Order: sequence, then C-alpha cells, then structure tokens
Amino acid sequence: MDDRNSIIETAHELAEAARGAAMALFRQPSLGVDNKAPAHFDPVTAADRAAEDAMRAILARRRPQDGILGEERGHTEGTSGLTWVLDPIDGTRAFLCGTPTWGVLIAVSDAKGPVYGLIDQPHIGERFEGGFGLAQVAGPHGIHPLRTRAPRPLREAFLSSTFPEVGSAEEEAAFRRVKDQARLTRYGMDCYAYALLAAGQIDLVIEAGLQPYDIHAPIAVIQAAGGLVTDWTGGPAVQGGRVLAAANAAIHAEAMALLNA
Repeated sequence: MDDRNSIIETAHELAEAARGAAMALFRQPSLGVDNKAPAHFDPVTAADRAAEDAMRAILARRRPQDGILGEERGHTEGTSGLTWVLDPIDGTRAFLCGTPTWGVLIAVSDAKGPVYGLIDQPHIGERFEGGFGLAQVAGPHGIHPLRTRAPRPLREAFLSSTFPEVGSAEEEAAFRRVKDQARLTRYGMDCYAYALLAAGQIDLVIEAGLQPYDIHAPIAVIQAAGGLVTDWTGGPAVQGGRVLAAANAAIHAEAMALLNA
C-alpha cells in the first residue's frame, strides 16, 4: 500500500476521538443503557454510539473512499478495497460496571483480512498497535515492543476468556477441556486479553460467538507480535465465531487438539 502513513495517522486520530467520546461518559451515573437482544443482556450505551460516530466523522473527512464496518452503525460500502472495522467499546458490560479493561478496537482490512490494527485502552492509557512492520504498545510507561510468549506446555500456560460459560453447551465443554489442563484461567478482560497475549503476558485466549468487529484488530496486533489467531479448527477467524488466539504454534496446536477432542 502506498498510503500506510495516512492509514496509521488516521487510525490514531480515530482512537483519540473515541477515547474522548467514551471517557466523557465513563463512570457517569446518568449513563443510560439499552438492550440490543431481549433474549439476553447485550447492552449498548450512548458512549458506544458517540465513539463510533466520532470515528465515522473522521473517516468521512479523511478517507471517504474506504468502507466501514462498525458494531453500532453497520456497514458502509467503499471503493478502495479497504474497510475500517470498528468496535467503539469492546466490553460494554465492563464499561457499565466502571472497570477499566474495556477498549476501542480499530482495524483496517482488505479482502484477505486485517492488515493493521489498534487495541486502545482509554482509561488505562495504553495503545497496542500491530501491522505495517509495527508491533508496539504506547502508554504511561513509554513505548515498548510487543512480542508473544515463547512456547511452554499447556500445563504451565495462562488462559483467558471473557465468560466462564463459553457459547453453547458443546463449546463450553470443549473450552473446559483446555481450561482443566492450563495452569491459570482468568475471565472478563474482553479485548484487553488479546492485548496481553500480544505483550507476552498470557498464552491463550479462547472464545465463541464473536463478530468480525470483535476480532479484526486483535488479529492484526497479535500476528504482528508473533502469535496466531484462527478458528477452533485452524482456519481463518476473520468472520468471528469460535476463536483461538495463541502466543505460538506449539501452544496453539495443544489447545486446538483438546478443543476438537
């Protein structure tokens, strides 16, 4: 691509705009919430919508030729072959509870999948970046390279998932086969778990029921840091669904064997 600098600059401008929009409403007692799925609790707030609208306004000005896929405002066609995949607040439940592990996901994808992505943590002030030769985190403690953890056996591994009850009963049973072998399992970190995997802090993230906007940015960041993200059978994960993110090929193979046992 001949406009990498434009893409990177635009992505950071989007992240700053989403930070401001979301932080203006974070931990505010007057924040209202709607439920997008009456069968279960799938919350959306004014902060989700404001953050996505702020990003879309920048894209309309800076890159009107690109498509957009956003969680709250849907799909807008483009002509460039590139699509911005946006999750304005990944972890709305965490946002509602006042915990700081929610984030903003921004990816740029072509027909094959993500080529660049950001995982931004507005309250913590960390921004994880991957693609176009970059793999780094910038935050209160400076700028540091991202590198996933070296191979170690599953019995020594750290595993994360957003919910203890992963997807269907069958998917939950598969997840538990991995969980029962791992040394440590943590829940509830949403997109921050993928950032920590890229930073070499954990070994695996296993989830189900994801949407493309949940996973495009993590794919870009983790792959840039040396890890891999697939579905549970080793195929592409760009459409979401069942996702297995791993620090390296060895731990990925060990986890995938148990998921499909």
